[in-house]
Amino acid sequence: MLGLPSHVTACLFDLDGVLTDTALVHGAAWKQTFDSFLESRAERDGQPFVPFDSGADYHRYVDGRQRADGVRTFLASRGVTLPEGDPDDGPDQETVNGVGNRKNILVLQKIKEGAVQVYPGSVEYLKAVKAAGLRRAVVSASANCKDVLEAAGIADLLEARVDGVVARERGLPGKPAPDTFLLGAKLLGIDPANCAVFEDAQAGVAAGRAGGFGIVIGVDRVGQADELRAHGADVVVTDLSELLPG
Repeated sequence: MLGLPSHVTACLFDLDGVLTDTALVHGAAWKQTFDSFLESRAERDGQPFVPFDSGADYHRYVDGRQRADGVRTFLASRGVTLPEGDPDDGPDQETVNGVGNRKNILVLQKIKEGAVQVYPGSVEYLKAVKAAGLRRAVVSASANCKDVLEAAGIADLLEARVDGVVARERGLPGKPAPDTFLLGAKLLGIDPANCAVFEDAQAGVAAGRAGGFGIVIGVDRVGQADELRAHGADVVVTDLSELLPG
């Protein structure tokens, strides 16, 4: 049913890149944030400026991860280590949280400007999943998940939400650790083995595989099908509509 094994009774959906088309919004905000940081650092240290790559760098180091994890992982790839700072650090502070908060300000501006769009095939699939009586949760690294769902008009199609805010409150590690997906299954009252995970990020697919979920479906929006399979996707589609009957 709906491209899922018969024992699956719940669906756990990532947000960005699976339900909503906000990857470009996040990618642009990350690039603006990192390029400003890297350029300033290069000038100060007398080193060449190497900009953030919205393709390779985004998908390898940032996509699917909690904001602070994305900052830490990307900067480590450039040999840069920053103090963690505090979650409420200002956007001009050179800390992991400060850089992350700078990016978040840009994303919130774009959300308010109406930059959030949904994938029609995902909305159709969500409605079919609901009609079939399957349980539904969104599991996202984004701290803006609630705002995005409401802006996209799909909040009523989901029963539970595990996002960056919930993860921070509960002290959960982000993807590729499976903890946020496991909490999503717990909130729905469904065993992980009976849940399907839907992810477009390599880190998210790895989290689904690590959590022992019933099936991990990779959503390939950017031509990384092989990478998604390598990280543990059982099935890879380019759009959720491919899983609908007929």
